[in-house]
Amino acid sequence: MATALHHLSDYDFDKVPDASNMCFGIVVSEWNDEITGALLSGAVKTLELHGALQENIHVKTVPGSFELIYGAQQMCKNDGFDAVIILGSVIRGETPHFDYICQGVTYGIAHLNAVQNIPVIYGLLTTDTLQQAKDRSGGKLGNKGDECAIDAIKMAKF
Repeated sequence: MATALHHLSDYDFDKVPDASNMCFGIVVSEWNDEITGALLSGAVKTLELHGALQENIHVKTVPGSFELIYGAQQMCKNDGFDAVIILGSVIRGETPHFDYICQGVTYGIAHLNAVQNIPVIYGLLTTDTLQQAKDRSGGKLGNKGDECAIDAIKMAKF
């Protein structure tokens, strides 16, 4: 469903399992930190809202979005995580770099989901403009971080 038709922060609270006994890893990109910081804030807030304890939410940073794959893989190797969330933001520029990074991260995270024993939740914003990224990281369209946290809880319970 297009984000324009679905607010990223809207969900049925009662359909989300209790996360009080779950442990989460979050890998967040430092690139576009205004956006990724807002995504991280939303994800952590939502995990805690559903019972996750602060000490069971482990955050690691990586320099850019492409490095999210390696960061997620390393977190998957550590015992104790019920799910890993990746958070990044790639904004289209004047070169095909955007396409390569977005496609590489997408394929990398899909591969991790196929070979790892825990879910890796895809929280990479791929937008044409900074304003679109702001709208999806706590702006008028909600916060993709909230959505990723809900996905992580539900998939951890799966």
